[in-house]
Amino acid sequence: MAQVEATTERIVTADPETVFDTLADYKVGRPKLLTEHFSEYEVREGGDGEGTLVHWKLQATSKRVRDCLLEVTEPTDGQLVEKDRNSSMVTTWTVTPAGEGRAKVVVATVWNGAGGIGGFFERTFAPKGLGRIYDAMLAKLAAEVEK
Repeated sequence: MAQVEATTERIVTADPETVFDTLADYKVGRPKLLTEHFSEYEVREGGDGEGTLVHWKLQATSKRVRDCLLEVTEPTDGQLVEKDRNSSMVTTWTVTPAGEGRAKVVVATVWNGAGGIGGFFERTFAPKGLGRIYDAMLAKLAAEVEK
């Protein structure tokens, strides 16, 4: 099994604290950022950063749906880590200053991919598909915090 990784980033015109707080708010902020690829979104515990347990289904393609149950931690300032209890998938959101009144947001997801020919296609196409989903989420994030 090879590790598969998808990474996307964006500069947002808002202070890093506002950006991070929006991402860490799984009750109000995060649902506003979700695309049509997400369904059955539900906060099961917590709701604000560290200690949150959140569920959703992610439909990355017409045939592929992941049932995700994510534990959220904040290992360092400006970082949210979502570990899926149902798979090897880990998503890390990192928010850092990018000049006066600006923030750089990087979202990176890694997971253990399949082997064989299926794994080849997963490693080839999954990062691009997930990247498009994250691009759309980051655009919504920018629209939300740049108001």
